[in-house]
Amino acid sequence: MSYPQITFIHTSFPSSSPSFISRRRGVVYANTLLYQLNVLKETGRYDAFKLKWHDSYSDKPNVWPVPNHLFWDSDVAKWLEGACYFLMTEEGENEEIDGAVKELVQMIRGAQGEDGYLNIHFTVVEPAKRFTNLRDLHELYNAGHLIEAALAHSRHYQNDLLMEPLVKYVDLLYETFGPGPAQKHGYPGHPEIELALLRLYEKTGNPKHLSLAQYFITERGNPTGQYGRHYYDVEAEARGEGEHQVPAYMESKGAYWYHQAHKPIIEQETIEGHSVRAMYLLTAVADLVRVESKTDRDSYRKALQRLWSNMVDKKMYLTGGIGAMGQWEGFGLDYFLPSGSDEGGCYAETCAAIGVMMLAERLLQIDLDGKFADIMELCFYNAVMTGMSAKGTQFTYVNQLASSDKHLSQRAKWFTCACCPPNVTRLLGYIGGYLWSFDTDEQKKSVLVKVHMYSSAQLSISVGKDTVELEQKSNWPWNGKIELTLRGISEVATTIKLRIPGWAEGWEISPSLPSKHVEKGYLTLPADWLKHNPKFELNIPLKPRFVSPHPYTNQDIVALARGPLIYCVEDFDNSWVDDHFKSLLLDPTAAIEEKEGAADEVGEPYIGLTIRNAASFIDVDKSHAPHMSLKSATQEKASGADELHFIPYALRDNRGGKGHMRVGIRRKR
Repeated sequence: MSYPQITFIHTSFPSSSPSFISRRRGVVYANTLLYQLNVLKETGRYDAFKLKWHDSYSDKPNVWPVPNHLFWDSDVAKWLEGACYFLMTEEGENEEIDGAVKELVQMIRGAQGEDGYLNIHFTVVEPAKRFTNLRDLHELYNAGHLIEAALAHSRHYQNDLLMEPLVKYVDLLYETFGPGPAQKHGYPGHPEIELALLRLYEKTGNPKHLSLAQYFITERGNPTGQYGRHYYDVEAEARGEGEHQVPAYMESKGAYWYHQAHKPIIEQETIEGHSVRAMYLLTAVADLVRVESKTDRDSYRKALQRLWSNMVDKKMYLTGGIGAMGQWEGFGLDYFLPSGSDEGGCYAETCAAIGVMMLAERLLQIDLDGKFADIMELCFYNAVMTGMSAKGTQFTYVNQLASSDKHLSQRAKWFTCACCPPNVTRLLGYIGGYLWSFDTDEQKKSVLVKVHMYSSAQLSISVGKDTVELEQKSNWPWNGKIELTLRGISEVATTIKLRIPGWAEGWEISPSLPSKHVEKGYLTLPADWLKHNPKFELNIPLKPRFVSPHPYTNQDIVALARGPLIYCVEDFDNSWVDDHFKSLLLDPTAAIEEKEGAADEVGEPYIGLTIRNAASFIDVDKSHAPHMSLKSATQEKASGADELHFIPYALRDNRGGKGHMRVGIRRKR
C-alpha cells in the first residue's frame, strides 16, 4: 500500500486507446500548465519567493484578517507539484515547464531564513508575527503544500534541491510545536501539513516527521491545550484580538467547528465547518490509522466511519459536491442541500471534491469497500471535472447545482484565492494512482490488484525480476464495455478485484467465472482462473436513470444520471429558458433518449440525453399569499419545450449561452 502520488508512475495512458482521462490530461499538459504558469508570472506569484515588495501586499483583505496574497506560496507549490507529475510521465521534453520548475526551486531555496523558516508573507510583510495566528493565517497549510511539491520534485529530478530546505523547515516546526513546556501547543487552522508530513515520513523514515503529524492531529480540539485553555483562545488574546472581532467566515467568537477544532476528532459526532479543511484533516487521520500502530486506531476508525457517513448520507450533493454554506465555504445542517444561492446556498468547492477523493482513497487502503470508490468516482467525473473548461484555461471555485441571476453558470480565468485551478492540475497529474492499487509479495511471488476506476490505461508492477502488466481498454464513462488483458503472470500468482459500481443494475464478465459473488462492491478473479483466462471482458450497462436527493432535504427534484455521470440542462440547448429552469417540472416516468455529441462542442465526444413531451411549468396564483390553496399551483404544458436536452454537468459552460443551468428539476406530480 502506498500513495497515489507515488503509484501513479506505474500507470500509463496509451495514445492508441484515448479516453476521457487521457484527453483531460492531454489538455493540461498542452494548455493548462503553461496558462497557469503565465498567470503566476502576471500576478506576481512566480517572483514572490524573491522576497521583494509587491504592490498587492498593501491591498485591503477581501476577507479579514486574511491577506489576499497569503496563499501565494501554496499556489506556486501546487503548480510545481503538478508540473513534476506531468514531466515524469509525458513523452518528450517541455523546456519551458522544466525551466520554470528549476527557477522556482532556486528562488524557494533563496527565500529560506537561517533558522529554516520559509513563508513569503511573514518574511516580507509581517516578519514579527510569524506563528502568532495559526487559526487564520495558513503558515502551516502553505508549508504542507511546499512539502508535497518537494516530494514530487525529488521523485522526478532525483535530487534534494527542494527537499533539503523543506526538511530544514520541518525541523524548525518540530522544535516549535509540541507538548513541551517551551513549545506552542498549536495546530494549523487549515489542515494540510498533517497529510504532507505523513507522506514525508514514508520517504525519510524520520520519526520526527511522524511525531509532528501525529501531534497536530491528536492535539486538535483540545479544550485545555495551552495554559488550561483552547489554543486558539490563547493566541487570540496574545495578539490583542478584541472580544467582538470575529472573522467573516466564523459564525461567532469561538466557533471553532469551522476549523474542526471544537472537540478532539474522536469526539466529533458530525462533519462540520469548512469542507476542504475537513477533508484534508480526515485524509490525514485515515493515513495515520494506516501507518501508526500506537495510535488509538479503533477510536479514530470509528470517527472516520461516523463522519464519512454523516457527510455522504446527509450533507453531499448529487454531484458528490460538499458544502452548502457560502459564508464558511462548508457544511450546513443535516439535509440542508439547496441547489443554488438564491434558494439558500450551495457552494460545493472544487477543492472540497478533490478532498473527498483523497479521503476515499485513504479509506480504501484500510477498508476495501466499494462505497468509498463509488463516491471517489462520482466526485471525479462531476464535482471535480466541472472545475476546468474544455480548453483547460478557465476554472470554477464554486459549483452550484442551479444558476441564478447573481451567480450564473460560468467559469473564470483565475481567482484572488486561487487554490482550485492548480489543485485540478496536480490531481490530473497523478490520477493514475486512483484507478487501481496493488499489493505485492516477492517471497510468495504474488500480486493483488484492486481496480477502483475504469479507463483506458496500463498498469506495470515489478515482482522481483518479473513484471506483471494489466491493461484495460474502454471508453468509460461513455461505454460500459471494459476489455482487460493480463500479461507476465506465468511466474507470478495474480489476483484481481474488480469494482462493481453500486449504481449498476447488472453486469457480465466473460469468460464466465465459477463464482460471481461480489463482496463489499468488489468481484474477485482468482489466480488460477486468470492463469487460464488472461484476457477477459467486463460489461456494465450504462443506462440513463433518474436520481433524487434524500426526502428530508425538502428538495422534491429529480436529476438524470448515466453511469457515474450526473447531467444538467443548459440554456444553450434549451434556448426558451428565462428563469434558470426554476419553474420547470419534469415527469420522472418519461422515456430517456441517448444521442452522441461531437467533441468539437465541449472538447470531449459525449453522450447527451433527451426527454420528449414530459416537461411542464408551474404557475402559482399569488392572490392569497402567503396562504396557498392546494389548487393555487397549476401545471401547464411547456411552450417551445417539447424537448429537454441534457449534457453532463462536468461539460457545462463550454459552448457559450446565457449561463442558465440546473441539475435537479422539480418533480411533476
